[in-house]
Amino acid sequence: MISNYISLSIILFSLGVLGVISRRNVFTVFMSIELMLNAANLAFVAFSRLHENMDGHVLALMVMAVAAAEAALALAVVILLHKHKGNLDTNVFSLLKG
Repeated sequence: MISNYISLSIILFSLGVLGVISRRNVFTVFMSIELMLNAANLAFVAFSRLHENMDGHVLALMVMAVAAAEAALALAVVILLHKHKGNLDTNVFSLLKG
């Protein structure tokens, strides 16, 4: 039973890694990172159910809180870069080198 959840988690995480590696759009990369975080959450909850404790659920909630904060900050950076450069290609982030 848990093998189905872990298999789904591995597939979702692999799709997220593929999206980060292959895409050039900042929003697509950001969505792929969120997909990887959700795949990790699924694995945490699955193993928590297997061991019959709440540790995985608590860790998944903490990951969701960090993902929400990361989403807010990343969206602000993306909006500022789009206003400055006018496109959302990942090469725009060379501006952040200082």
